[in-house]
Amino acid sequence: MTQIRQTPAALAGSAAVFPPEEFRARAAALQDRIRREGADALLLTGPENVFWTAGRQTAGYFAFQALLMPAEGEPVLLVRQLEETGARADAWFADIRTWQDGTDPAAALAELVRGQGVQRLAVERTGWFVSPDMMARIEAALSGVSLCDGSGWTESLRAVKSPRELAALRLAAGYAEAGMTAAIETCRAGASENDVAAAMMSAAISAGSEAMAMEPLVSSGPRSGIPHATWRRRRLEAGDGVFLELAASHDRYHAALMRSVWIGTPPETAQRMMDTSLRALDAALAAMRPGAPCSAPHEAAQREIDAAGFTAAFRKRAGYSMGAAFAPDWGEGAILSLFTGVDTPLAPGMVFHLPITLRDYGRFTVGVSETVILTETGADPLSSLPRQITLR
Repeated sequence: MTQIRQTPAALAGSAAVFPPEEFRARAAALQDRIRREGADALLLTGPENVFWTAGRQTAGYFAFQALLMPAEGEPVLLVRQLEETGARADAWFADIRTWQDGTDPAAALAELVRGQGVQRLAVERTGWFVSPDMMARIEAALSGVSLCDGSGWTESLRAVKSPRELAALRLAAGYAEAGMTAAIETCRAGASENDVAAAMMSAAISAGSEAMAMEPLVSSGPRSGIPHATWRRRRLEAGDGVFLELAASHDRYHAALMRSVWIGTPPETAQRMMDTSLRALDAALAAMRPGAPCSAPHEAAQREIDAAGFTAAFRKRAGYSMGAAFAPDWGEGAILSLFTGVDTPLAPGMVFHLPITLRDYGRFTVGVSETVILTETGADPLSSLPRQITLR
């Protein structure tokens, strides 16, 4: 019989993106919240929250995983058996349990929770990766355990980044700039959207980027006037606008960047829109000061857009938080938005992407963005790439 080697002890923590003290500080802050809320433990299922707390990252998060963070002591991670080796390489703690294909992970979770003596369990109700069916199975398996809503407890701690997180974001921004530079240089009549996307991704990855939480956005001509359009083999022609946006990644921390290109001379309306986008971005960045509400940058940008008569071309928030991300989204928009009515005060260490786009829907989009770190004195953009529309 062939002997299957167990995971080597030397592998433990070898792939962690940060040293254990970074994660222990996060765990301590989260446990303080758990105790203040009167829960015995918090159950995390979102891949970003599991990563932030445990260091665990994998492309296999489509299979159920859960992190049980007790009010006292070290966490316990439950993963699919195939994921155990990777989990041990990532995690800063030793207690990792598994469920086997063909078994019910809800039952394995219930066994873990009951084995830990948890009587009042806080659960993320807003997690993307637990289906209503799975949640119903978990609730049935945990019959007798009091469940409360722990949504947002971890996210509130993720909003302000540590120095190590900020360093990762700065590296990611450099990869994004490399990708954007290559994409702009590839834009020319006769090149295809695929050529542009390939150049963008190749340069970002060659610069150092890991897997991106969402594909880049590359579209041209009339398709550039469709939000979130991606490349589809179309060849660029004279007179086309080209819309480019990507986020690159370092240790799962993402920084995004958007720029616009025109093949030839843009029409007068497109140029006015672009000039308005630039003024709106400048206004938003100027409004980013510690203590100001998250609504302030949006309202500053909106005033510039309204004054130029392009209100209907901009019906969205001015920005969103950035940090650790997994597909399908490169941003942390569920944590913080720069938008009307968001009163959360800006604080040093917060990171935002501000994509200011104006659209003539179905005809073209122009826009510009920056990922910025908020410092004691204001917004620090992470890119040095020129912001004006590039003419090719």
